[in-house]
Amino acid sequence: MTTEPRNWYGNIIAWFAHNSVAANLLMVCLLLGGLFTAVTITKEIQPRIETNFVTVSVPYRGGTPRDVEQGVLLKIEEAIQDLEGIREIISTAREGSGTVTVEVETGFDVLEVLDNIKSRVDSIATFPAETERPIYQRNVWTQEVIWVSIFGDVNERTLKEAARQIRDDITALPSVTRADLVGERAYEIGIEVREETLRSHELTLAEVAQAIRRSSLDLPGGRIQAAGGDILVRTVGQAYVARDFEDIVVRTNPDGSRLRVRDIAEIRDGFVDRQFYARHNGEPAIAVRVMSIGEQNALAVSREVRDYIDRKQQTLPAGISVDWWADIS
Repeated sequence: MTTEPRNWYGNIIAWFAHNSVAANLLMVCLLLGGLFTAVTITKEIQPRIETNFVTVSVPYRGGTPRDVEQGVLLKIEEAIQDLEGIREIISTAREGSGTVTVEVETGFDVLEVLDNIKSRVDSIATFPAETERPIYQRNVWTQEVIWVSIFGDVNERTLKEAARQIRDDITALPSVTRADLVGERAYEIGIEVREETLRSHELTLAEVAQAIRRSSLDLPGGRIQAAGGDILVRTVGQAYVARDFEDIVVRTNPDGSRLRVRDIAEIRDGFVDRQFYARHNGEPAIAVRVMSIGEQNALAVSREVRDYIDRKQQTLPAGISVDWWADIS
């Protein structure tokens, strides 16, 4: 009479049946390992994707899309098109800024390609005078986690200042890195000069604009060497609000008197001219979109934001409320 040999898993089961201590110890280890993993593992709404895109953004004050294309985007494309590792270049021109998005070939170090792009773009010396310093960044995978609305029947400036404060508070939470305002209008200074006023002072609109542009800026003033060390000198003259623009000198007359902007223009401190579209519970609102970046825990982000809202609601000024919605976590 012959018997078939036991299979390998049968042998394992038999061994554990005769060694109950080892079986119980293994079960405890598995339970502890699972509990540890459940607590420490990153909770994401969607699987994280590593992107291979880098972006170069150039602000262009007062530039039309055609100006941005001719003065900025074409020059950047020509400067970087022969770099190794670039698969595709996508340029977008809009009023006041231009963006160049570069897709990096698979197998190349994205950060190294970004450094090469930065070196090429920084060497361009023919950008228009109205452009600002280029902004470089690698596109990072982000996920929406929760939305927060700041709303109330108050004036727009008060609502915006409250929303900015709440946005800053949320960004300062331990688990939050990024929170963006949505639905708010940008501040805008409007300077209106009548044609008859220009004629009476023998001025042109270009001269007024040049005087404002020349006076409303910060400039480096050089370096002073002293016994205690070098001192950097910088003139701070950038105007931000209406009263700053009012004092700008347009022309100094032969008798020593000065013609200022407030003497010839109406200055309006307001917002860009577009319809205010965000509302919450039927009242004007500004939203804060809270994002998770990289390996951040979406559940922790959501929990901290909701706890903050519960505390903040008790300290808000009369007429302003805050609430969360669209918790995607």
